[in-house]
Amino acid sequence: MRNTYQTPVLDEPDLTTGELELEERHSLRRVAGLSTELTDITEVEYRQLRLERVVLVGVWTEGSVDDAENSLAELAQLAETAGSQVLEGLIQRRKQPDAATFIGRGKVDELRDVVVSTGADTVICDGELSPSQLRKLEQEVKVKVVDRTALILDIFAQHAKSKEGKAQVELAQLQYLLPRLRGWGDSLSRQGGGAGGGSGGGGVGTRGPGETKLETDRRRINYRISRLRREIKAMRTIRETKRSRRQSSGTPAVAIAGYTNAGKSSLLNRLTEAGVLVENALFATLDPTTRRTAAEDGRVYTLSDTVGFVRHLPHQIVEAFRSTLEEVAEADLVVHVVDGAHPDPEGQVSAVREVLGEVGADRIPELLVINKMDAADEETVLRLKRAWPDAVFVSARSGSGIHELRTAIAERLPRPAVDLRILLPYDRGDLVARVHRTGQVLQSRHLDDGTELQVRVDERLAADLEPFRC
Repeated sequence: MRNTYQTPVLDEPDLTTGELELEERHSLRRVAGLSTELTDITEVEYRQLRLERVVLVGVWTEGSVDDAENSLAELAQLAETAGSQVLEGLIQRRKQPDAATFIGRGKVDELRDVVVSTGADTVICDGELSPSQLRKLEQEVKVKVVDRTALILDIFAQHAKSKEGKAQVELAQLQYLLPRLRGWGDSLSRQGGGAGGGSGGGGVGTRGPGETKLETDRRRINYRISRLRREIKAMRTIRETKRSRRQSSGTPAVAIAGYTNAGKSSLLNRLTEAGVLVENALFATLDPTTRRTAAEDGRVYTLSDTVGFVRHLPHQIVEAFRSTLEEVAEADLVVHVVDGAHPDPEGQVSAVREVLGEVGADRIPELLVINKMDAADEETVLRLKRAWPDAVFVSARSGSGIHELRTAIAERLPRPAVDLRILLPYDRGDLVARVHRTGQVLQSRHLDDGTELQVRVDERLAADLEPFRC
């Protein structure tokens, strides 16, 4: 089966949030026309893939033809986000990918003809290829071959901005690169001198069998991976300290999770006026953002935006971003955002829940939120309402359903457990503020001696209020 994909025209984004960051991101674009030649890729520093004109290749092993085409369409979006121009897409029906060339020996010639006729300089495969599959396919088609995992890692490298995000992405890239190290020509030569220590030797301390450049690179990468893990562990400690402070204050935590480009950042901006970057692109924001907001009854809670998910999210990404994803696992409520205008929202939900299960967040209460209702057709809306009757249907762009979402979040927040009637002197405004911030005020009355309150609070605050109990 052969499909041709054209780059879609993206809607002009609303310039209401993240304008400076968005302008900075768009100020540097890859120059079209640069070839992606085969070069030694054993440098330790992570590389941008320099994708320009690409042909997509997928292997359809299970599911319907719509599933296969949706997967390839998503690969096209990933390629475009990385700065590529998608020329054509090919799908092959097989029981399983070919062990040697991914798509089978017979289809390799057809792929090579498509590459030549379109002038493509890169082939992107919809799956994770083994080192031998990458090497063999490159030898056959004579252009650079990139798999889905490397493509996602490249996008993460472009979009990471914080120190922690950059370290996490570099760790994931090096873990991916390590088993795929290879060298051509001189890169396989020995770095030291000969065993006999002749006149051509490398000098004092280098005589002997030496080591190949491949071995040197592997040693350098392993050292860098160890260093990055130590740095991320230290950053994780800082993140856990901040989280413990929020938990000790009794402030409920709500995490926004969902598929990439489902509108998580837009919803965070609507709910808290956070000013987070919003862009119609996959993985537009990687660094988590936490903001405080309040329910209608006055209870304060935090909302945290998290990295977006995707089908077959590389395990290197899940492992490297584990400390970030643990924000979801430690939350009191997960707001799971779904793109209601996507061709396969059910598939998105399954992919997100799979990743949430990997980080232990599947035990957290979930509120399903179907976004982009202004762009979804009526038939899709009715189908989704039948499938998920308890979900909240909203549009972050138009603001439709936002009030209902606030109400639904407030109803699912953990409620304080202890009921008290207290009389607080007027000079204890600090305790009044704590009650309003972390508990519920059921009744309030101002008396000569102070403020009489009927409250519902947690056990920690109840202990502090015990001396003022009526």
